Amino acid sequence: MIPAKRLCLSAILLLAAAMPAYAHVGIGTASSFTAGFMHPLSGLDHMTVMVAVGLWAALKGGKAVLAWPAAFVCVMLVGGALGMLHMPLPFVEPGILASVVTLGLLVALAIDLPVSAGVAIIGLFALFHGHAHGTEVPENAGGLEYMAGFAIATLLLHAAGIAAGLSLGIRFRGVARAAGAACAAIGIC
Repeated sequence: MIPAKRLCLSAILLLAAAMPAYAHVGIGTASSFTAGFMHPLSGLDHMTVMVAVGLWAALKGGKAVLAWPAAFVCVMLVGGALGMLHMPLPFVEPGILASVVTLGLLVALAIDLPVSAGVAIIGLFALFHGHAHGTEVPENAGGLEYMAGFAIATLLLHAAGIAAGLSLGIRFRGVARAAGAACAAIGIC
């Protein structure tokens, strides 16, 4: 088996094995930063979208590689602050679900949009993810540390998607697109 395919298959299997772990951190003695860092990693919906943003940015290339992940994190932090302030945002859960399917399809179909259109799409979905993070902050957690934790975890997930997309290159673009299809399927199932 080709090393890139083996790596992708291993990543997919690890994600599939983690599917039952929907519990979120926040109970016990975890630090505020750790609780925030673990939140995006504890839900398959958050993980798949954040990796998909990186994959889609890598497929697009150019300015998108920095602009799309940066837009996601910045708008996610705004959504997180709104959630922490208990400001209502309608359709958070459907918005998160739509993000899983939509971003998966954007990667699977290798949709080539202008960078600004990608920023708008990603920003909208990031608002929902951020709000979910903010509303689920543990009672004893410090807000800024918690936000720093989920922002850094998100950046690392974006970086993993970018690294995977760039390492696959043009020759193995189909593997990245298959990962996008898997992301969309996760949102549908």
